[in-house]
Amino acid sequence: MRATWRGLPAKRHDVGREPGLVVPAADGSPLITDHYFPRAEGDFPTLLVRSPYGRGLPWSAMYGLLFAEQGFHVVVQSCRGTGGSGGTFDLWRNEAGDGQATVSWLREQPWFNGKLGTIGPSYLGYVQWALALDPPPELKAMVVQVGLHDPHALFHADGALRLENALAVGVGMTYQHQGMGPFLRATLRLRRRLRDVTTAQPLRGAHVSALGGEVPWLDDVMTHPDATDAYWRGASLAEPAQRLGVPTSLVTGWHDALADQTFEQYARLRQAGCDTALLVGPWTHTSALQQGWPEVFAESLAWLRAHLYADPSSLRPTTVRVHMGGENAWRDLDDWPPAPAATSWYPTPGGHLTQQAPTASASLTTFRYDPADPTPSLGGPLLSGTAGFQDNGSLEVRDDVLTFTGPVLSEPVDILGPVSARLSISTDTGHADVFTRLCDVDADGCSVNICDGLGQLRTTEHEPSQVTVPMSSTAHRFAVGHRIRWQISGGAHPRYARSSGTGQSPVDATTFVPVRITLHTDSALVLPHSRGLT
Repeated sequence: MRATWRGLPAKRHDVGREPGLVVPAADGSPLITDHYFPRAEGDFPTLLVRSPYGRGLPWSAMYGLLFAEQGFHVVVQSCRGTGGSGGTFDLWRNEAGDGQATVSWLREQPWFNGKLGTIGPSYLGYVQWALALDPPPELKAMVVQVGLHDPHALFHADGALRLENALAVGVGMTYQHQGMGPFLRATLRLRRRLRDVTTAQPLRGAHVSALGGEVPWLDDVMTHPDATDAYWRGASLAEPAQRLGVPTSLVTGWHDALADQTFEQYARLRQAGCDTALLVGPWTHTSALQQGWPEVFAESLAWLRAHLYADPSSLRPTTVRVHMGGENAWRDLDDWPPAPAATSWYPTPGGHLTQQAPTASASLTTFRYDPADPTPSLGGPLLSGTAGFQDNGSLEVRDDVLTFTGPVLSEPVDILGPVSARLSISTDTGHADVFTRLCDVDADGCSVNICDGLGQLRTTEHEPSQVTVPMSSTAHRFAVGHRIRWQISGGAHPRYARSSGTGQSPVDATTFVPVRITLHTDSALVLPHSRGLT
């Protein structure tokens, strides 16, 4: 690990391990647990890591070994129904009770000193929020890395199904706890069959062949798009953050599939007056724990030492640290977002982008979205290896992709905060998805995606409808000689399930109709700028 990740701190202690401990859940189900500990005399706090992805690599090394070396007992536990633990895995319904049962077990261990922290990424963040529903008095710190609190938002966006992410979650939850071999084989099988699965008519059940069998919970989450449906009752754990008093460190990346959930968590914690910190790097969901691990580990260790050892010496002086894209530099901020002024950019004929507002609404340009040849997704906040920054050239030459580009910049433009699009759209079928993306075009004409979002539209008799599409957040510098580009299309497949053009559920649709989408001049790209624009 130290050869792979330069800059990891030297170990403080040799490490011992007790594998295969049995922790009884409230219903008696055995939760299989590994205990890592410093081989030294002394009083050490405990970190709880609960995972549905197994207890082996990478969790055993990155959490069990590295944090035990730094002076922590580390308890790595397989969630029920995974990694040898008893019971049946359910995507969210058992985590609060099983977490509380584990804390009860910890209280009986002679090495437990009453100081507890939690840590982990992705679903390992969700189980932390589940414990925070009723935080035990021993819980003194949380570190939620690229973490989840709302399963519905992981699978759906404004009624659209996040198809590629749903399939990736299905593979991870089904196979990763079985070991790296089965997980890699399943991942490769999904990659080979991805096109067949994502273009099936209907989508319902098409994933079975790619995932090697039925995954009942995956079918359930894909077929319940409404967040108010009784199916999702109790799934979102947004509420604990609104009243949490446990110091909480949050980590995400600009192309993390869960970045927006992290920003929501931060806002709620700050509103509650909770001691919190936010780190946002140039990472995807997975690269935060790969290329970004030295920064993430240092941030996490500093937070845990501050709150479990009363040693704040390694904490940074500001609440927020973000990586500034286009500048390749870190910035320390007092809060997020930093409340900059917002500027609107408007599309004009010829594919230009200007700050001059139109005097009236009028039809600007029309394109045809054909679900038989759906506009492909390229980069962005995915769970797959194609996530992140990508050259959008191959996308922008398509007839079903609009681009509007601003003038060459004579001074740098800094964008910090949430980006959005106000769209005025009419269609010929009454139903359409609209994908909108901010790109940075360099002096050579290479267009790279910065942030994006998708909204669904319902129109009537060719009259335009207005919709505001959140495009996530960013911290990015458009350098001198670069240009700001706004990209608009009718979808991003298979990141999102393709629109049928009829309003039928994307999971059950069997009839697909091409849609003519007309953009009107009163549409606007809204950028939160901090310098360079007036």
